[in-house]
Amino acid sequence: MKAYFKIQLICLFLLPVLSIAQTGTIKGVILDENNIPVSNVNIKTSQFGTTSNNNGFYTLKIPANQDVLITFTHITFKTIQATFNLKNGESFEFNPVMKSNVEQISTVVISSEKRKDIQGIVTLEPKTIRKIPGANAGVENLLKTLPGVSSNNELSTQYSVRGGNYDENLVYVNGFEVYRPFLIRSGQQEGLSFVNTDLVRNVDFSAGGFQAKYGDKLSSVLDITYRQPYEFGVSLDASLLGGSLAVEGTSKDSKFTGIVGVRYRDNSLLVDAKQTETNYDPTFFDVQSYLTYKFSDKFQLDFLGNASINRYNYQPKTRQTNFGTLDNPLALLVFYEGQEKDRYQTLFGALKGTYTVNDNLSLQLIGSTYHTTEEEYFDILAQYRLGEVNTNIGDEDLGEVEYSEGIGGQLNHGRNDLDALITNVQHKGNYEINDNNFEWSLKYTHEDIRDRLVEWEVIDSAGFSINPPSSDAFNEQPYAPYEGPLTAFQNVRTKNQTQIDRIQAYLQWSRRLNINDTEVWLNAGGRVHNWTVSGDNITSKTQTVISPRAQIAVKPNWKRDMLFRLGGGLYYQPPFYRELRDSSGMVNPEVKAQKSFHLVIGNDYSFKMWDRPFKLTTEAYYKKITDVNPYTVENVRIRYRAKNNAEAYAYGLDLRLNGEFVPGTESWVSFGYLKTEENIDDQGYIARPTDQRLKFAALFQDYVPVLPKMKMYLNLVYNTGLPGGSPSYANPYEYQNRLPDYKRADLGLQYVVVDYNERFDKGWRKPFKYLSLGFEIFNIFDVQNSITNTWVRDVYSQRQYAIPNYLTPRIFNVRTTMKF
Repeated sequence: MKAYFKIQLICLFLLPVLSIAQTGTIKGVILDENNIPVSNVNIKTSQFGTTSNNNGFYTLKIPANQDVLITFTHITFKTIQATFNLKNGESFEFNPVMKSNVEQISTVVISSEKRKDIQGIVTLEPKTIRKIPGANAGVENLLKTLPGVSSNNELSTQYSVRGGNYDENLVYVNGFEVYRPFLIRSGQQEGLSFVNTDLVRNVDFSAGGFQAKYGDKLSSVLDITYRQPYEFGVSLDASLLGGSLAVEGTSKDSKFTGIVGVRYRDNSLLVDAKQTETNYDPTFFDVQSYLTYKFSDKFQLDFLGNASINRYNYQPKTRQTNFGTLDNPLALLVFYEGQEKDRYQTLFGALKGTYTVNDNLSLQLIGSTYHTTEEEYFDILAQYRLGEVNTNIGDEDLGEVEYSEGIGGQLNHGRNDLDALITNVQHKGNYEINDNNFEWSLKYTHEDIRDRLVEWEVIDSAGFSINPPSSDAFNEQPYAPYEGPLTAFQNVRTKNQTQIDRIQAYLQWSRRLNINDTEVWLNAGGRVHNWTVSGDNITSKTQTVISPRAQIAVKPNWKRDMLFRLGGGLYYQPPFYRELRDSSGMVNPEVKAQKSFHLVIGNDYSFKMWDRPFKLTTEAYYKKITDVNPYTVENVRIRYRAKNNAEAYAYGLDLRLNGEFVPGTESWVSFGYLKTEENIDDQGYIARPTDQRLKFAALFQDYVPVLPKMKMYLNLVYNTGLPGGSPSYANPYEYQNRLPDYKRADLGLQYVVVDYNERFDKGWRKPFKYLSLGFEIFNIFDVQNSITNTWVRDVYSQRQYAIPNYLTPRIFNVRTTMKF
């Protein structure tokens, strides 16, 4: 009897437990009408709730054996409701598609990511990135249409932001920091950007005043997110400049997802159209993969991998560049011998484990390794004639050099090798409590760099060698015999083995609150960065900097939809290897971190025009920079002095109007004003190499009303001229001329054969989810833009002539895009 009573008692206690354990699982991915995953969707039942993650995935447990109503809500989309009745332990996949809720968009905001608006972050649509034409199409091509972002070289993916240089921009892909090559000196050598646009889900960009959670750089942050696929798919893009292939898929239980992209690029179409006649054999190839595995509802592992091999073989033959004025037309005629052979190989692998402790706390552990081996070998002899051009119309020698003012030769030799291994280990955390959000991180980085730099240049004019300006023995030939030793005009020979150990940490707090009817968002945080430079023949040096930053955004309850932002703080850039190496190749461990006080004031005004949504974004900024490390820019190669012997400033105004100029498409116009100057060794302020005073850009999308499948994409950029640089070893204060203004227009025409919204059950179009055929014109107006100057000496007057190095002329391209 007692035993029977004990059994009854045990059953009485176990019955509630067993009833609670009887659950089913609803999971899936939430998409919008463009098949883009939607994050931060509220998913609720009468008892339970959750939200979708950054990739649109969600998981929710519901009681088994009963009807359960689940509601999906999001501020930007219409509410979805669905009823489910699952058996105990049953797992059901439900992938709802959320449609835009036009009635709820009373504030008329172009981007649904209000959180990013208050942070001053610009979000770019991946589909726009893939369609906009450009000699180097991709994310960077679209960035160059934004205010404050400048580039006067369509062959390069590098860009400067608000007076900074190429080394001052942070780039992240899924939270992993990525790096640009070290030895690249010319845009046509770059080949491929790290970012594969076929894999991109989201692009965020901040031009300044960014939060403490981002790294220690002075200018900007580009934050890329690769997508997690939800079904099998194949996409292909091909043109005369190369092609790309992407394959994506997911396992049956949706725990494993993967996407792999392969790219090939050949710049021959662009380089063969330049003024220099060459034999050009480039091979730019890379493979990228982004894989995820969800072990449970709480733990997920992500892997990002990249392998690239770029080979650049260049054998110039002849070149003729006409310059000067109508009254005094001049030309530089060059005959080349020799060649250049470059090889850049990079391997990158990263793992990220994310553990969600509960709805308020998530932890991450990240590890990554970047390995690059780079070779740059060249021996090029250039024999030149500088003289007057025949301008007699009808003369059979029209355009030929008929009277030489300078004859000489130039021999460039290089044997440069670099091997760099960069390893990172990082912990990140995110905790939310009572409308407060805390984020923190601790990161260790080890950089091991082995570098051999051997470069020399000999200049010969009319049979005599020209010594460098630094030489005390000035060469007076041919007027007086020279008896001293011959000296190379430039001669750099160094071997460096350098290690840099870094410890970085940040802590930041943010909060959103309402004061009466005004929405206020606050953010404050700080970073600490400690680094030690050591190596062969280097005295070890350790330094530490602390970087406080803050932001505030206010959205008053006005009739007009206005958002105001204020951000700033102290921004440091601890030196990377390039900044430690001076023009002679020597490493200076004493180089300090460049320091910038940065203040940004911004406003977003959202409104309706022509009964369509628009937004005007305005930002004014000021930078006061100290401990500046002066540099020169040669095409895309930066050479530092490795001395903190300057101070600088930058200020400007950026404007951007974006919206539906044409119904159903987003376009924008941008305007930027910038002034940045530096004072080196108290000689006075002069323009910095990135002093891009005025910038105008427009991106326009349209379609033919009677033939809506015919699309048109126009990309316009106008930049005032940059400082033209100076000859080697010259004082930049004596060469303050500017290059001509940069003007470029690229046009793309695309006919959509198969759209995502239509399906064909039979015929040759049945396999396609999307198919388009296109035609592109680069540099429509055939403008002669120049990137740098070649300096040639006139033997008679000893004058230095600045001969422009022109970029690409008008070029035609064909392109097709398809998805299966």
